[in-house]
Amino acid sequence: MIQNAQPLKAYLEASLKKQVEIIVTTDYSSMIEAMRFGRIEVAYFGPLSYVLAKSKATEIEAFAVGVEKGQPNYKSIIIANVDGPVKSIQDVKGQPFAFGDQASTSSHLAPRALLAKSGLIDDTDYKVVHLGQHDAVARSVAAGQVPVGALSESIFRSLVSSKKLDETKLRTIALSDPIPNYPMTLQGFLAPELKQVIRSVFLELKDPAILKLFRIEGFAPATDKDYNVLREMATVLNLNLAKL
Repeated sequence: MIQNAQPLKAYLEASLKKQVEIIVTTDYSSMIEAMRFGRIEVAYFGPLSYVLAKSKATEIEAFAVGVEKGQPNYKSIIIANVDGPVKSIQDVKGQPFAFGDQASTSSHLAPRALLAKSGLIDDTDYKVVHLGQHDAVARSVAAGQVPVGALSESIFRSLVSSKKLDETKLRTIALSDPIPNYPMTLQGFLAPELKQVIRSVFLELKDPAILKLFRIEGFAPATDKDYNVLREMATVLNLNLAKL
């Protein structure tokens, strides 16, 4: 990822007239803590991980959102092994269910809330299995190691189109409601003029090679309230985001 992000690094350094370091954290929790303690100035969060970070570091600001296929949102997809026991949402009962990172929106919070709305409660009606990465969920379900799981629909489609995943081994069980796309965030303590330049640099970004890194067509303005839908999902699940 660091290698693929070199065009972004060059663009930011030329636009901001500052040296830029690209950092890839091991997981969302590490990035949340890095933002919380001011070790990172700008971060590209998943929707849920942004809400978690905001609950612990209230000064951070969401300022841009990725746009894909003309939309600033995406969906979670629940998939099952085509030869497995899960043919519908209700068949999830009594089965292991594969999620990704605990701080993932489309691979944890959204599908967990979708299951809850169908009357299925984690660790009561089904066994929770966390596999960390979206592609790990897809491959495990395709291989029959776990009968059903959830991930980002856009990542799922990318895995299929790049032939890294055999779609014939899978069936689609459900799609979530739209989820706001990944937000670009910055530290609130930065100088106002610097924050404005950073916002402009991302909102004016047009280079396809750089945008490909984010799997988007461009950035649109965003604010914190755009992510209230995630807070509502957490309420459905009786989650205390500050304690996750």
